[in-house]
Amino acid sequence: MGDQRRNGHTVSRLTAHLVWSTKYRYSVLQGDIQIRCRSLLIQICESEDVLILKGVVSKGPIHMHIEYRPSLSLSYLVKKLKGRSSRKLQQEFPNPKQKYWGRHFWAIGYGCWSSGNITEKMINEYLEHHRKPEDGDLSNFILEK
Repeated sequence: MGDQRRNGHTVSRLTAHLVWSTKYRYSVLQGDIQIRCRSLLIQICESEDVLILKGVVSKGPIHMHIEYRPSLSLSYLVKKLKGRSSRKLQQEFPNPKQKYWGRHFWAIGYGCWSSGNITEKMINEYLEHHRKPEDGDLSNFILEK
């Protein structure tokens, strides 16, 4: 229970795996650009109260395993990560401007998968434990046919 977030009336531990890549999958994240991109993503996550559990800034795609607060939308977070980092990297490094026209650095879209320490099987067993079919309990969301 010590690794959960506590805030007001909530207790949570929401984790996700985020993936996005550079436009046209060009391998531009190398050397100083890669180091600066990593530091920008860390700064953005700190400002949004997001904990990076693990992450990789490879030559093209970005992979991040994060823990975030319940009030934060993942689409909002990815918008901030991609937008701020794109603007800063293009301001500070001239090389990406030569490859990308129209101020686009990241490809459109992203991948997002929830992760956690509880499996679907564990949730279903927990729910079955709290259901009382012998009393004519109709609290089950999925009605049996």
